[in-house]
Amino acid sequence: MLAHDSGISERYLAELESGRGNLSIVLMRRLAKAIDLPVAQLVDDDAPRPIEYQLLSERIRRLGTAELSEASRMLAERFGDRVGRAERVALVGLRGAGKTTLGAGLAKHLGYQFIEMSREIETEAGVKVDEIFDMWGQAAYRRYERRALERIIKNKSRVVLATAGGLVSEPATFERLLDSFYTIWLHASPEEHWDRVIGQGDHRVEGSGDSEALTDMRRILAQREPLYRKADAHLDTSGRTMRHSTRDLVALACRRTHAL
Repeated sequence: MLAHDSGISERYLAELESGRGNLSIVLMRRLAKAIDLPVAQLVDDDAPRPIEYQLLSERIRRLGTAELSEASRMLAERFGDRVGRAERVALVGLRGAGKTTLGAGLAKHLGYQFIEMSREIETEAGVKVDEIFDMWGQAAYRRYERRALERIIKNKSRVVLATAGGLVSEPATFERLLDSFYTIWLHASPEEHWDRVIGQGDHRVEGSGDSEALTDMRRILAQREPLYRKADAHLDTSGRTMRHSTRDLVALACRRTHAL
């Protein structure tokens, strides 16, 4: 029956079952579809999940986008770290959003410690961020980022955290951030993001043409915007002075205890 439903021969299935055959991604997808399981579950090395987890996963798979958002909020309210979130604030957004400057001002106003995620990642890895990418690549960077976040959650409270712009692209890490911090998305127009990055002398954009770089920034913002919007609060700093933006950010953060 499995051979019929998957289109894979009985002989080849027998070789797979005995550990002698090699399974390609294409065949793995066909096999997963035939037995109605996610591909990831076929290669999961973790211990078997309780039946309650499997039933919940199946129910979640049938939900639409709006229903998923509602379910996520309900789980966060029921099982999230509400006490920890009230004492931790995280700023998310693209480069040039003002996370470092505004975050430092917010921390000073609240009497909290200000932390930059990039510095914590370097502490975790023992080398600079650029060296992490050069020596081990992006996958290693994401591992150090997750470890640094877990260490902050475990050991820190009353903090303002300025995250890296791409943290939201790692689902497990972003979900952990949302669960443990009151998150605020700082954003501006792509043009303002670009001008601020240039003004900071960011060597990562040296030699890039303005038109091409702006196009890339618009593309990245469009890709990440649905993720950034999952933050608890949003602050548009377009056309605003640093003093006005800091004042608005402080007002948003001070309302967090009522919003949680």
